[in-house]
Amino acid sequence: MSNPSHQAYLALGSNLGNKFEHLQEAVNIIFQEVGTIQKISSVYQSVAMGFEGDDFLNCVIAVNTSLSPGKLLSSLLSIEKRMGRERDPKQGVSSRPIDIDILFYGSLVKDSKDLVIPHPELHNRRFVLQPMAEINAHFEHPVFGKNMIRLLADTQDKSNLTKLSKWLRNPKSDYDLSRFNYIAIEGNIGAGKTSLATVLAADFNAKLILERFKDNPFLPKFYKDRSRYAFPLEMSFLADRYQQLLEDITQFDLFKDCVIADYDMYKSLIFAKITLGEEEYNLYKKLFNLMHKELPKPDIYVYLYQNTDRLLENIRNRGRSYEKDIEGAYLEKIQQGYFEFIKSQNDGTMRIIDISDKDFVTNRGDYLDILKEIVG
Repeated sequence: MSNPSHQAYLALGSNLGNKFEHLQEAVNIIFQEVGTIQKISSVYQSVAMGFEGDDFLNCVIAVNTSLSPGKLLSSLLSIEKRMGRERDPKQGVSSRPIDIDILFYGSLVKDSKDLVIPHPELHNRRFVLQPMAEINAHFEHPVFGKNMIRLLADTQDKSNLTKLSKWLRNPKSDYDLSRFNYIAIEGNIGAGKTSLATVLAADFNAKLILERFKDNPFLPKFYKDRSRYAFPLEMSFLADRYQQLLEDITQFDLFKDCVIADYDMYKSLIFAKITLGEEEYNLYKKLFNLMHKELPKPDIYVYLYQNTDRLLENIRNRGRSYEKDIEGAYLEKIQQGYFEFIKSQNDGTMRIIDISDKDFVTNRGDYLDILKEIVG
């Protein structure tokens, strides 16, 4: 459902007007329209190369983006134009308020009329190599097979750079998820919780916990014969969710800022109440309560609401054969179960977000709107 995210490295430069402010404006727009910025290098001052003009201010940024290389280029050219950059091939290089170049797009090697990746001149430009080495010294050039430190040492460009003491601000800091230790993304079948959890984890250096529903042998059987397979299905889900959450949440990871899961343990009780008979449910609830009290509770519980028609559309689009017979009435029962649970909570951790008219996978504005609601 989600578009894969790629890490691109972009070089930004300006030598007209308020150069530092131009760089900051470009960073802000890239965050709004292109993707989440992971790192921003120091800003370096360098002389104009290849023409007479004022000194440049330069930096390199690392950005996670779901845009293809071609769409990324189009977006960056549009940003340049809006900021006053006029490209005229007949005039050659000249002073400009902003210049944004794609240095790398993961390990992609591309050579077309409109776009060459990696940038063909980056190994000859100290003002690119030095900030690039600063944010990822060991990144290896996919063509030359050398990391940034080696390329910087080998470059023929011996020009002097001056590092500014002033830093650019990363707009990502407005959406700080690291203040939460554990975030649960919940929702009905087909709501998009896995897609959102995956993107959030990539953007905010989180440990990602995804429900292992694909490994449950009872799930396809349940959709064919619910009365027969409901109890073994719910019991197997309960055991697996308990084990996964207990192990993954309680294991501290020094290299991650928080934990994001695409489910909360309480969903077990919500589904069991719908699928099980009274006696089975009462037994199940006793087992659930024993397990549930041992697990950490989410700092933030995000419920993604989508209307039933949209859920059915999403389920059809993802094409899982065992889900093809899911009915709207079943989804509405699940939705009601979630609502009853949410109403019983009054600790301020709940975030109910209506995404029925949003497409956070392809529309970055929608994604940022959801982020705002999560951080509160």
